[in-house]
Amino acid sequence: MRPVTTLPAVRVASSSARDPMVAATTLASELNRDHLGCVLFFCSAEYDLGRLGIALEHVFRGIRVSGCTSAGEITPDGYGRGCITAIGFDSRFFSIDCALIRELDQFRLQDAQTVIDDLLSTCRDANLAPIKGNTFAITLLDGLSSREELVLTTLNSALGTIPQFGGSAGDDEKLANTHVYHQGQFHTGAATVMLVNTTLDFRVFSTHHMVAEDQKLVVTRADPESRTVYELNAEPAADAYARAMGVSVEVLNREVFALRPLGVRIGGHYFVRSVQRVNPDRSMTFYCAVETGIVMTSMTPQSLLASVRTQIEASERVVGLPLVTIGCDCFLRRLEAELTGVADEVSEFLRHHRVIGFNTYGEQFNGMHINQTFTGVVIGQPDAGSEPEAD
Repeated sequence: MRPVTTLPAVRVASSSARDPMVAATTLASELNRDHLGCVLFFCSAEYDLGRLGIALEHVFRGIRVSGCTSAGEITPDGYGRGCITAIGFDSRFFSIDCALIRELDQFRLQDAQTVIDDLLSTCRDANLAPIKGNTFAITLLDGLSSREELVLTTLNSALGTIPQFGGSAGDDEKLANTHVYHQGQFHTGAATVMLVNTTLDFRVFSTHHMVAEDQKLVVTRADPESRTVYELNAEPAADAYARAMGVSVEVLNREVFALRPLGVRIGGHYFVRSVQRVNPDRSMTFYCAVETGIVMTSMTPQSLLASVRTQIEASERVVGLPLVTIGCDCFLRRLEAELTGVADEVSEFLRHHRVIGFNTYGEQFNGMHINQTFTGVVIGQPDAGSEPEAD
């Protein structure tokens, strides 16, 4: 466990202890201070989640705690694995409330409106800052639920002009069980929404580093519910994809998928659709829903670090010196960084810019579910002299 980094209005900490109570106690020893109002954490799925949930509820009794499992963590030291990383928010600067969405299949606009209205009511009651221009939402969803599109579109309608970002929970690339955390328990098939109202400046952003090539693939048969594409250009999907990538079907693996995703053009911009696996019938399962009739374009990576540096530094020019950046970074981006030998450089950049977050199975931005993207919020430091004195 590294020494805690103390920043105005937030505290951040991490622990690599394998015992859940030790890990939770370590976080609490660093985050439990006067005015702690909320804790957001991201953890490896390797933990005994039942015990970890109980431990977190015990050490943060009376404090709102939200989080999820990950496919890698972003800690105060940069990239981490097999650990837990967390942010503690000071209630003098942040009014935060959290909600759990259980039945994702049945989530409708009326449900979303009720959830958001309840969260807004809590923030208004705190009388910290006007809602408009001072509020953003963080969404965390079960990364294997295949319901992100439905939930995010519905929530986005209820949120209106409130910016939203988030990520899909991971499980250390096992693709078996992913969880979100709410009120002492980890849940599958669920989502959490955290509404953050703050007196501090912030900027929500999204970025990816892929550019479009000339290869076009038309989805001629697909099942959006299971995110399975059976045919591209009227032939088995894996055959068409492999040909477009210039490789054989037999060598298709996660490394190829990370370096050669497909994209969909929406409103003049390309959004990445990453392949999860090739199935025995040569269909392909994606991390995002893909519908019959859409045109997919082959994408190729540019500088991974340059794209995220551009967005974070642009955000810092708006909000000033960063208090903290909460980041949701696709696990395929981290895989690419490792494959291309820039992981240490990226990790150091994240550490330097005070990024805390996790590697995801999908990213979320203003109602969209996307892949191989970095979404997040940069929160600026309080103005000099504006931080309340310690009690």
